[in-house]
Amino acid sequence: MKYYTMLASLFIFLTGISSSSFGGQPVPDKQTVLLPAENDPTISFRLWFKVGSQNDPVGKEGLANLTSMMLAEGATESRSYDEIVEALYPLAASYHANTHVEQSIFYGRVHSDKLDKYYDLYLDALLNPAFVKEDLDRLKSRVLNYLKNTLRYSSDEELGKAALYNFVYNGTPYGHIPEGTVSSIESITVEDVRDFYEKYYTKDNVVIGIGGGFNQSLVLKLQNDLGQLPDGKSNVIATPSPDEITGKELILVEKDANATAISIGFPIDILRGSREWYALALANSWFGEHRNSSSHLYQVIREARGLNYGDYSYIERYPNGGSRSKPPQNVSLRQQMFEIWIRPVPNENGHFALRAAIRELEQLVENGLTEEQFQLTQEFFSKYVLHYAPTTMARLGYALDDEFYGISGSHLENLRTIIPELTREEVNQAIRQHLQYKNMKIAMVVPDAEQLKDALINEEQSPIEYSTPKDESVYEEDEKIQSYPLDISADDVTITKVEEMFE
Repeated sequence: MKYYTMLASLFIFLTGISSSSFGGQPVPDKQTVLLPAENDPTISFRLWFKVGSQNDPVGKEGLANLTSMMLAEGATESRSYDEIVEALYPLAASYHANTHVEQSIFYGRVHSDKLDKYYDLYLDALLNPAFVKEDLDRLKSRVLNYLKNTLRYSSDEELGKAALYNFVYNGTPYGHIPEGTVSSIESITVEDVRDFYEKYYTKDNVVIGIGGGFNQSLVLKLQNDLGQLPDGKSNVIATPSPDEITGKELILVEKDANATAISIGFPIDILRGSREWYALALANSWFGEHRNSSSHLYQVIREARGLNYGDYSYIERYPNGGSRSKPPQNVSLRQQMFEIWIRPVPNENGHFALRAAIRELEQLVENGLTEEQFQLTQEFFSKYVLHYAPTTMARLGYALDDEFYGISGSHLENLRTIIPELTREEVNQAIRQHLQYKNMKIAMVVPDAEQLKDALINEEQSPIEYSTPKDESVYEEDEKIQSYPLDISADDVTITKVEEMFE
């Protein structure tokens, strides 16, 4: 059991409670993460099941996500979903589920005064799901609406990012977004959901997370109650090995878009926990820290040229970036990718923005950070990471991710202690080791794909015009950017109609 001040195992011994009265052996201490916060009047639960979209059967992509949705938004054997919502309302509490590629999280938070009533509802949803067809039909309709309408036609930013994700991981268990595809969602039945639940929601596959103002009796009760889950293997899937990328490969998603969304990425072989990862994180903070107006990409593309809302880069998966300002928890991967997200720019400037982003990446790889850039970023990043987990729920999520990555201490603590210790040479060495600019995959959402393809493969210049005057240095850089060679072959460009995406 990983925690800070208390020993649930000692409590079990002192109380002398027999696990047999709960219908099975309790979840062991080694699968329990505790984050006590005595001054927190609430209690946070995060149950991590080691299953995600990578476990979706072929032809049933999206099944892991739908299964967790059925637990959080479906009936139990004793209550309809409407009755559950009605019972939760006076408690000012709720529970939710989130499924990513390798993790499914069943989580909730309640004031300690309402714990008993909430706990019964929370455990009932997990242990006694009814899997009613009407609930499944309702949730399938929501997912299908997201795939057919929201993702295709209402959010070019998320469309481009999803296209890139599927493009980079094609042919691996990571090779589809957690929501699945239209055809696979339409094929999923109640029996599929029930079978998936029975296979993966097992006692051996769960890690318990509890945070806040809890006491030891709650820990013991939850460990024993989850002992009712069936035994089962963890069903470990080998770490995916994406195909090697040679040159710049593009997918152009053609739709009637009034702006061009751009996503760029390639796999990287580094995971959080090592000192080298924190060095690369510092470099990435300088280059494209999410929602940071002082980061380099933001300054080049938005601040100096006013082309879009923002420009960011990532060394870990960062879903739903448009709705969050800090990194998410429990979306961990054993195979990460470096990603650049260029939020939509005017269509006539898409070619220019692509060149600008890759050119800046090249300069980062070739030159590294200057001493001034390093010192300014180190000072900023050392303080910025203090805002990563302002709540008990968020800190609990990070603690579970420590278990995923096998970090013996704390990732949050590493950020606070290692970042100030790093040297410029360590950071530049991490850049040289893990970043590059010649081999990558690119997804662009564009209105005229053939026209852009011709411009790209023929290395046509991409001049830019401004409605207001710019500094002379901007014009000088523009001359270099507009003719920057991308070296894209016609064979490496795929055009896909938007209505075919996620079909």
